[in-house]
Amino acid sequence: MRDYDTIDYRIDDDIAVITLDRADRMNALNTQMRAEITDAMGMAGRAARVVVLTGNGKAFCSGQDLGDGTSVASLDLERVLREEYVPMLQAIGTCPVPTISAVNGPAAGAGANLALAADVVIASESAYFLQAFTRIGLIPDAGGTYWLPRQMGAAKAMGAALFAEPISARQASDWGMIWEAVPDAEFDERWRARAAHLATGPTAAYAELKTAIRSSWQNDLDAQLELEARLQGKCGTTRDFQEGVVAFLEKRDARYEGR
Repeated sequence: MRDYDTIDYRIDDDIAVITLDRADRMNALNTQMRAEITDAMGMAGRAARVVVLTGNGKAFCSGQDLGDGTSVASLDLERVLREEYVPMLQAIGTCPVPTISAVNGPAAGAGANLALAADVVIASESAYFLQAFTRIGLIPDAGGTYWLPRQMGAAKAMGAALFAEPISARQASDWGMIWEAVPDAEFDERWRARAAHLATGPTAAYAELKTAIRSSWQNDLDAQLELEARLQGKCGTTRDFQEGVVAFLEKRDARYEGR
């Protein structure tokens, strides 16, 4: 297990939990945190069967740390995005096991889009999502212009970006931006139960499922049907498929090994 300074990383029962741990800064993203998230995601994808990203304290993540030792005049945003954000977001996007963002509080700016990069987003009802960029003369980044129109439609994505108004967790759920909003008192129990469900599921099939759904955004129907056939063929050779069929016929719960 590796020690980190800005995040907490733990694995238990095949569930890796990466906790953003700069509560005094509302878990704002600085250079070190981005590097540590990237590194931890790579390890978690190899060591666990599901990865959860959450925050310590009252916030999930308040976005870019604008007080990260660099003056606004000398801040090279293009370099930061290319060299620090892109590897982090790619580590999440290419993770071979399911990823969950457990949004425990406000997720703003790059923090909101960090949350949306996961396969599933579960938020406490007191949380909100804020595309804060235009408030300081910027455009949504960290994947925001990619995720928002795909998850909530072009009209709402444009409004969210232009007006930079908070979107409540309940509203985000209703709009299809996230998977679900959960009462605060039930939040920890819910995301842990969801993670446990995925950690005991058919891990190989989950990996192919992620590939299929994300590929559908650029494929036409013929290409997608071809991809489905190829990936389903791979799933059909797994021990988990054999176990799933036997369990179905025997009317019992399947005991998946993740192979």
